[in-house]
Amino acid sequence: MSGTEDQGRASGGGDGTRAVRAGLPEPVAYEPTLPGPVFAAHFHLPGEPTGPYTYGRDENPTWTHLERAIGELEAPGEDGVETLVFASGMAATSSVLFSQLRAGDTVVLPSDGYQALPLVRAQLEAYGIEVRTAPTGGDAQLGVLDGAKLLWIETPSNPGLDVCDIRRLVEAAHAGGALVAVDNTLATPLGQRPLELGADFSVASGTKQLTGHGDVLLGYVSGRDAEAMAAVRRWRKIVGAIPGPMEAWLAHRSLATLQLRVERQNATALALAEALRDRPEELGVRYPGLPGDPSHKIAARQMRRYGCVVSFTLPTRARAERFLESLRLVDDATSFGGVRSTAERRGRWGGDAVPEGFIRMSVGAEDPEDLVADVLRALDESDR
Repeated sequence: MSGTEDQGRASGGGDGTRAVRAGLPEPVAYEPTLPGPVFAAHFHLPGEPTGPYTYGRDENPTWTHLERAIGELEAPGEDGVETLVFASGMAATSSVLFSQLRAGDTVVLPSDGYQALPLVRAQLEAYGIEVRTAPTGGDAQLGVLDGAKLLWIETPSNPGLDVCDIRRLVEAAHAGGALVAVDNTLATPLGQRPLELGADFSVASGTKQLTGHGDVLLGYVSGRDAEAMAAVRRWRKIVGAIPGPMEAWLAHRSLATLQLRVERQNATALALAEALRDRPEELGVRYPGLPGDPSHKIAARQMRRYGCVVSFTLPTRARAERFLESLRLVDDATSFGGVRSTAERRGRWGGDAVPEGFIRMSVGAEDPEDLVADVLRALDESDR
């Protein structure tokens, strides 16, 4: 098996067609449509190493199919976009930050982003890199952008679900000579396409809604600048942050249902947000797709779908814990994007600037009526 051209490039048609066909090799008689995972540490290598696959830390045919598939979703029909897969979302994030920055550089991070970013900040500062932070909402990162080498955007932010104007921030960053990376985990490529909005990198954890079954750890980076992506590839090789072939194959298999899952989960998330908004008690519901949400106006300009995460706040920690215990169709678990709904009291981890009763809920693929009824019942029971 080799890196053959993808079947029809999967660039035409709608999102469902693209998700089902993306990254498939040209059909070969009596072979599977999606080849099985290639388990290989080394490959036959006679003479000079000029072929595509030489050693398992550098390349793998199973990665190739997945990388092409994700690239087609992130930038359909666009040539020159490269995608690299990693062992986790954090591996992908680290690859961009540490491959692009040097001692003396400045990076701008969101102050309300993914909880692991403070750990990355400590390591960046240990390497002599200046780290500035500002919230996602209100495009506040613009205020600390001067002289930066790299701007890291997370929109919608996790867990607060604030949104920033990607085009506006990209324009300002590029005018000052900075690269822009967008964490696209929560939106997925079916929700927004950062590269189309001008970003240099689209980065995501494939652990979440992209694969959607809670059984794979994976990350990826997509970008169109060959030199920048070469540095990311070199970083992956140096640190060995590579996915296993089984994980890559499972991820590719899962992409086929991405559009189906996203449509169901997004529609149910909106229905749940509306039901929570309409309750007599004030819950501070946040969902970018909800008309009236502080993020909706900007989100509607740059997002095609609004994600599966809804957040709201109960008045006390005890009330939040009673609510979680009362749920029957929702698992008390971290992460998000899976076909089974999950929820958690986000403050239990520390590190996020959220109230003790803040709930982050990931809407799954259950029947909308059943899920909404379960959440509303649990809210009523927890208030007794």
